[in-house]
Amino acid sequence: MSTIDAGLTTGLPGLDKVLKGVLTGDNIVWQVDSIEEYQELVTPYCEAAVRNGRKLVYFRFARHEALVTTEMGAEIHEFDPEEGFENFIASIHGVIEQAGLGAFYVFDCLSRLAVDWYSDEMLGNFFMLTCPYLFDKETVTYFAVFRNYHTSRAIVPIQNTTQLFLDLYRHKGELYVRPIKVQHRYSPTMNMLHVRHGEAFIPVMSSAVISEILTSAKWSGLHSDSTLGFWESAFLQASELLRSGEYRPDLPEKGKSIYEQLVRMVISRDEDMQKLIARYFTLQDILDIRKRMIGTGLIGGKTVGMLLAQSIVKKNSPRFIELFEAQDSFFIGSDAFFTFLVRNGIWWVRQNQRDPEKFLDGAEQARRMIITGEFPEHIMKQFDEMLDYFGQSPFIVRSSSLLEDNFGNSFAGKYESVFCVNQGPRDRRMQDFVAAVKRIYASSMSEQALRYRSRRGMLDKDEQMALLVMRVSGTMHGRNFYPEMAGVGFSFNPYAWHESIDPKAGVIRLVFGLGTRAVDRSDDDYTRIVALNAPDKRPEANFDEVAQYTQRRVDYLDLEANQEVSDYFMDVTRDADNLRVDMFTSLDPTQPRGATPHRVLTFDKLLGETPFVADMHEILDTLETAYSYPVDIEFAGNFMEDGSYCINLLQCRPLQVHGSESIELPELDVDDDDRIVAAHGAVVGHSRVGKIDRFIYVVPSRYGQLPVNTRHEIARLIGDINRTDKNNASKKTMIIGPGRWGTSSPSLGIPVSFSDINNVSILCEIVAMHDSLVPDVSLGTHFLNELVEMDMLYLALFPEKGENFLNKAFFEEAPNKLLELVPSAGKWEDTVRVIDVADVAPDGGIRIIADALHQKVSCYFDRQ
Repeated sequence: MSTIDAGLTTGLPGLDKVLKGVLTGDNIVWQVDSIEEYQELVTPYCEAAVRNGRKLVYFRFARHEALVTTEMGAEIHEFDPEEGFENFIASIHGVIEQAGLGAFYVFDCLSRLAVDWYSDEMLGNFFMLTCPYLFDKETVTYFAVFRNYHTSRAIVPIQNTTQLFLDLYRHKGELYVRPIKVQHRYSPTMNMLHVRHGEAFIPVMSSAVISEILTSAKWSGLHSDSTLGFWESAFLQASELLRSGEYRPDLPEKGKSIYEQLVRMVISRDEDMQKLIARYFTLQDILDIRKRMIGTGLIGGKTVGMLLAQSIVKKNSPRFIELFEAQDSFFIGSDAFFTFLVRNGIWWVRQNQRDPEKFLDGAEQARRMIITGEFPEHIMKQFDEMLDYFGQSPFIVRSSSLLEDNFGNSFAGKYESVFCVNQGPRDRRMQDFVAAVKRIYASSMSEQALRYRSRRGMLDKDEQMALLVMRVSGTMHGRNFYPEMAGVGFSFNPYAWHESIDPKAGVIRLVFGLGTRAVDRSDDDYTRIVALNAPDKRPEANFDEVAQYTQRRVDYLDLEANQEVSDYFMDVTRDADNLRVDMFTSLDPTQPRGATPHRVLTFDKLLGETPFVADMHEILDTLETAYSYPVDIEFAGNFMEDGSYCINLLQCRPLQVHGSESIELPELDVDDDDRIVAAHGAVVGHSRVGKIDRFIYVVPSRYGQLPVNTRHEIARLIGDINRTDKNNASKKTMIIGPGRWGTSSPSLGIPVSFSDINNVSILCEIVAMHDSLVPDVSLGTHFLNELVEMDMLYLALFPEKGENFLNKAFFEEAPNKLLELVPSAGKWEDTVRVIDVADVAPDGGIRIIADALHQKVSCYFDRQ
């Protein structure tokens, strides 16, 4: 328990007497009508602290006049709340930690924080985290909040957490204090109104005087939640401005200022995004978004990208208003995430994740705490309303963090998305939904996500998790629910497999059923790759190959089983009487006459006999023009009863394409003896010329003999080798191995995670493990997106096909540096070979030339 110390004082002996003394750890919150009232109490408090030899610290962050000066003997720290909640609180706590035990603190009026964070809830969170921290440091601290300025979302957490909460009034020139809460102290007159007379604070005994003072002061009434607070007041002001007809977006006093404020409150604080938003979002658009929000805060990058893309396309070409599905998603604000962490005791673990040396410490425990955590009552009530709106329609909960899908950071596949099939009793459906939300919150602290943030220097960025709750686009076919087409699209095509393909025309990766099959790797299945300027050009040479490399399995929602499942196309569609099968499939012409017709998923009729390709090209071209940057999108589509189709634009983000401009490649004349690798037929990435410093080579014949359950050891070993280069960004490493890199099926390749190869510059797959593997299967997946984002070159090598060459003797006979890098890897020395070019070509080195346009790569000894 706190103790009484003669050196602990408010600086006003009469007030100390009313409060029965000041105790170590006391946080004292003053509820005031003006800063001048607060100042009148701050000054004697500071003077007494310095006089008693106490360290005095002043936190300066509000726009009002400074309360404390250096001449008063204070240590002053200035911080900007607009830099974000996480950065602000980390800075404050850092100062408190350095100050040690027993310091005295003064904070500017906390009400400013609600303005800068546009949220009473975040002010409450700040106090709930900071007050106990100060208490543990045995401090005494002064805070202030304005009376009737905040909702209960701020005031209740403050009152429940602080040790002292005091009302301060000025009436007819006199100062009155009324203690509302004084922890661990009591007197018969403590909670009475007291008037200051000189050094004394005297209880007011007259009911007439008390009622006169209290009725003259601002009071929110019994219904304290009727106080609008900053958030609701801002939206009410905007609504009234529109309703009055006086809104002028070009004049600050007529609406421009409130528009810009609402954008920062709800949409984005990223300056590049704000420029786009100003062009394509109206004030009414933002008010409509607010109507569908759960909680407060920002809606996050993925939601902004989706809404902005739809608005851009529809405003550029109004015909898409009818072509696009209507938008009726819900948005869980970013404040709900932080509130959940704070109220469930998870915040401090998250703070550790800002430290590059220990960002993984406690992450697993935090994920468990998230799964068992509980949401505040007001959030659960909004969840109820949302669930009633959807009825029993399937929906999906998607991550939409503040940094996600923004310029420079895609976070592709780092955070989870969860389908809610939404069948069964209401209680069960609510449980499933809440579990989905928690699962995505927990994914924000997954090792994969944290390593991604660490690798990109974002551990200290203000990363909050908002959520997008979308109706699943699709049609019910019996017990099955799915869209008839879905996929991903790129305005710039990094995989131009034919000379007639224009990379700038874009490409889509098309699937039947849920789009998960397009973005998640399915190494045993295939998709349709469509170059939008040449949709009839396929990577396959003939229909035999088309039939071999076609999509066979479909992801869909089983309504009776209440889960997302996968099954063969023919089985899924067997009883789908309302499905236009001919629009997506072609008859196999190689079948014998009289045989049962066999249909192959080709999408030929969709691509050749409808405007779909032209529509997708216009969407991508319009978005790239608006963004002034290549983009990638996710989409779904369905046919209507009248034969028309509609498109649902599900996601849009800037595509991280390096070097999309063409470069001049040198003419090659390489002796056969100098060739190391030659590949023709599958190159993803931009053209380049450069030196190679190191090869990592997994010997196909050795790897192929390993039991499947030991192949994960090879993946871990490659990760160990990769991490030896983490501090040498200039080193160019080419990694070569059999089958699919990053596969989830060790029988089909090497099951590395992206963090195991993130320092590699060139990734080569030897297509030799399985006859049916084709390289374009990865295009558009989260795994390949990371390669593109990191400016890696991806290529496939077909050893048995013309113009492909692999110098096995070089790789198997060159000195192996494996044991120098990983001394414990002795048993794998014949399977994994690490070759440093300086050991084998000390003079000219080894060069690589990649021609993405003509799909050729050559790696050779440079004798020049």
